[in-house]
Formats: sequence, structure tokens, C-alpha cells
Amino acid sequence: MSSSDSPDLRSVPPASPAPVEPVGAGERLSEERLDGHTLAVRSRAPDRDGLPPALYVHGLGGSSDNWSLLMAQLTDVVDGEAVDLPGFGFSPPPPSGDYSIGGHARAVIHLIEARARGPVHLFGNSMGGAVVTRVAAARPDLVRTVTLISPALPEVPPQPTALPTALLAVPGVTRLFSHLTRDWTAERRTRELLALCYGDPTLVHPEHLAAAAAEYERRLALPYFWDVLTRSARGVVDAYTLGGQHSLWRQAGRVLAPTLLIYGLRDQLISFRMARRATTVFRDARLLTLLDAGHVAMMEYPEAVARAFRELLDDVAQRAKVEPVESVEAEGAVSRRTERPAAPGAPGAERGAGRGAAARG
Repeated sequence: MSSSDSPDLRSVPPASPAPVEPVGAGERLSEERLDGHTLAVRSRAPDRDGLPPALYVHGLGGSSDNWSLLMAQLTDVVDGEAVDLPGFGFSPPPPSGDYSIGGHARAVIHLIEARARGPVHLFGNSMGGAVVTRVAAARPDLVRTVTLISPALPEVPPQPTALPTALLAVPGVTRLFSHLTRDWTAERRTRELLALCYGDPTLVHPEHLAAAAAEYERRLALPYFWDVLTRSARGVVDAYTLGGQHSLWRQAGRVLAPTLLIYGLRDQLISFRMARRATTVFRDARLLTLLDAGHVAMMEYPEAVARAFRELLDDVAQRAKVEPVESVEAEGAVSRRTERPAAPGAPGAERGAGRGAAARG
């Protein structure tokens, strides 16, 4: 289907609050010591041996925990791991102090190589989407497919609701913000973040809200918390201004892997208008739009995202059977792009009960 056809618009009815489960049940945290720094990796055992590997990359202010609900949905089709980027989650800051998109991309590449898991199915949300785009463009040999949820690709001008997040990159702003909000509780900080990132934050289960607030409080106590946030936000802003071959949009056009793009119509950080451009730039793109989702669809609608990923896998497998030698015909050629129509009568997926501090950008 041509990129000029109607996009896939799905309104997923909200679910009743999910049963309370221990945060991280069935998951394991490990460390990977790389050249010069250490990365924390969250994993969940696959249903069987031999499944292809997947790697999930979070956004600004997020962590590997943002992917827990989706990872649990996909254990029958991939062997999933989620990384805490340098300075986020349980990963310590990098000795180099490099929080640029390129720096994060190098960390992801080193992780894939160190664990000898490539090629992988790569997932990225927001800033993580920019990181994944750079990885897929630079190292196509490490990538099977790409799934981008509200990727932070340059949007000029950004929508007004995203401007406060961009201001985090300005020197002194995070220090001022931390001073002005010094009396805020961790729960209030978490609620403010959820209001920014979720299409409907009221449906987050109270137990998961409490867990997210506790995690937020832990991060606030880290001496490098605000510095990492500031430098990473600056890295996103810097990436938006790069031109030529280093432009994120130019690199998006170099991604060879089949790509699934997921956008929420209630996203306050990444405008839906960028979905159309992304669909035309990525060479082999499919677009899923969730009407009620915000910025973190994998946390809000994990079932819907998982279903779209399964459709991507089915499409790739079917293409391999029908077109076993299909490839990009020449440098700069564009392969087939599709925008998935909703299946008639397809059941609505349940809304996930958010876990962890949501990715900001």
C-alpha cells in the first residue's frame, strides 16, 4: 500500500485495571561490562530456546522498565532484552560523559556485539527511537527489523507542549527546576510525568503508580540524575540541528530493515504530523496509529503494539517465501512501504497498567 493511502487508525478501548503483580516478576537484571563502561540489562526468559533476539531502547528520563509490559507479550516470538542507557536506570554514567545520540548508539552497538546476539529486532521509544535509527543506519548487519514508537526525529518547530522538555537542554534549567520543585513528593513528580507521557494517565493502576514513584525517588537520590538528564536532552537537541549525512532524517532514509512506526494521536511530545514524513522517509515502513495513546504506547497499549509487531514478522516471513531474493535494487532505491489497515472486527487490546517512570522524550 502506498504511503499516500489512509494510515492505520486504531482506537483501543481502555481495560479495567490490571491485577496487581510484583514489579519485575519473571525478569532478571544483569550487567554487561563493556570497554570503558557498564550497562544494566533487563531480560525475560523466552518461551523456548532458539528464538531470535530483540533489544529494547528507552527514551529520555526512562529506563529498561518501560519495556516490561511489551517484553512479557512477546516471549513466544523473541528472546528479549532491554538496556538501561548510560546514566539511566541502573547503568552508571559513562566515564566519557558522552550522552549524545551517537554516544548512546555506540553503547547499543557495543552491547549487541559483546553479547553476540546480532542481528536483533530493535525497538526504540522517543530518544531511544533516534538511537535505534542511528544504529540501524550505521550497522545494518546487526538489525533484523526496527520498531519505533514515537521516535524523536527532528520536528521543526516542535509542538508547544514539547518545549518544556527541550528547555532541559539549557544550562541551569534543571537546577532551577529542581529548586522550584524541591517540595514535590515523588508521587507528584511521577503524576506530572505520566500526565505528559500518557494519553490517559488516570488508568494507571495505583500499585504500579506507587512502584513508579518509588523508582523515581531512587533516581532523584543519585548524584548524577540531573546532569544525565540535562546532557541527554542536549544530545537530542544537538541531533535535531545536525545536517548533511549526520542528519537523523538522512540516516532514517538509509535504514534497510523492515520498519514498524507507531504513533499516538494524544502524544504531547512528538506530533502525529511527523508520522506521515517518517512513513515516506523510511524505505520499508508500516504505520500504526493509536487514537488514544500518548507518547509511550508500549506501556499504554502493549497488546496492540505486540500485535502490530507480530504482523510485521508475518509480513517479513511471507515476503521471504514469495520473494526470496528481494533486496534494495540500488543505493537510494526505495523498497515497498505499507501502512497496515486494521483487521475487520479485530479485538481491542487492553491498556497496560504503566510501570516505571515513563520516558520523557
